Amino acid sequence: MPAVRPCVLPDQALLGKHRDAGAYTDCFVTEVPGVVSHRAFVEAFYTTPLFKLERALLSLFANRPSTDAQARQWAMGDADRFSAWHVESRCTDQLLVAFGRTRSWFMVSPAGDGSGAAGVTRLYFGSAVIPRSSPHGGRPDMGFGFAALQGFHKLYSRALLAAARSRLRASGAGSAA
Repeated sequence: MPAVRPCVLPDQALLGKHRDAGAYTDCFVTEVPGVVSHRAFVEAFYTTPLFKLERALLSLFANRPSTDAQARQWAMGDADRFSAWHVESRCTDQLLVAFGRTRSWFMVSPAGDGSGAAGVTRLYFGSAVIPRSSPHGGRPDMGFGFAALQGFHKLYSRALLAAARSRLRASGAGSAA
């Protein structure tokens, strides 16, 4: 399997409600050896050096500072807000968060037959962009910025997921159990 690849949004994905409502959605997947908890995945994602750059920009330009300790609380389910995001929905193996018209989604699942016997965990990361409502009841619109940044967004999403995978592997969280 390539390190990170696009995939179809799984049927049980919390992000599916936005896809079904007509929002743009994407989904990327990667695998790590061993059993990785959802908490460990979310914490790794939000504390990678790459994502810390985004956190720094949000702190500087949007007055939304954040720390690794806050990311840890967020991942453990002890906080409903982190920097610019708030929890839209959460369950044992998934997290769906919102910031303006965007959504970010995280899910873990055992790879293979679903039993986890192979000792491999799939990490999913997806996004949604909710169309803007038309002021005069016309067709909802994604906006120029969406079209202009879509290629960068896909590349950045893959890089973020790869960075989280690398962080998990380096920490031993993705080691064989």
